[in-house]
Amino acid sequence: MRRGYPGFGGQQKAGPAIPSPNIWNWPEIYEIENRAQDADGDLWSALAEETGGWDGADVVDVGCGDGFHLPRFAERAATVAGVEPHPPLVERARRRVAGDDRITVHAAGAERLPLPDGSADLVHARTAYFFGPGCEPGLAEAERVLRPGGVLAVVDLDFTRRPYGTWLRADLPRYDPPAVDRFFAAQGFTLRRVLSTWRFERRADLEEVLRIEFSVRTARRAIDDVADRTVRVGYRLHVRRRADGLVLP
Repeated sequence: MRRGYPGFGGQQKAGPAIPSPNIWNWPEIYEIENRAQDADGDLWSALAEETGGWDGADVVDVGCGDGFHLPRFAERAATVAGVEPHPPLVERARRRVAGDDRITVHAAGAERLPLPDGSADLVHARTAYFFGPGCEPGLAEAERVLRPGGVLAVVDLDFTRRPYGTWLRADLPRYDPPAVDRFFAAQGFTLRRVLSTWRFERRADLEEVLRIEFSVRTARRAIDDVADRTVRVGYRLHVRRRADGLVLP
């Protein structure tokens, strides 16, 4: 899940995509992680509740990685566009969704979405790009492609929630969770915290995932902290709706 958090307050740097060492270097292990995440559907339920759902909608998934979530959106959406800057992941995503004409995958970043103005009802980003101060160009792009009344939903990890947040803070001591929350509030987002469960089929899978997510020292600590095959993981769900343009007298 740790897709290249760029430092204190989540600040971005201009230029090429921020590397995501976990999925870029170990996509097969990350696939195991994706299958284990949100095992009871708590995060998906919260996302549907806060956004109003995506039945019949045009959905954009920014930082879609190898496309794991695209078919899930396509179960209810009219169209789904995945956007991913890392070429090997773009190819994996295209192979995953081959044969479904409702899903397209674009090689691009969050700051230059290859989509027309006002073409989306929901822009979703999960642990990708929108980490806090510095992501304003991506916010502006999302606003551009959203229709009036459309929703931008940013899902990220909750650094304040144990145990996963404790491990994150150990590796990223300069990350400032309250500052990030203040940033999104100032940008007009609501906030909902969601506690979810990651459930793995094998203990060995859990340990492999923790090793790609954390430093060697923190991974060892995390493995020791987990007694079985499940981990409780907190998320932050930030939601902002584009104004519908209606002007009342």
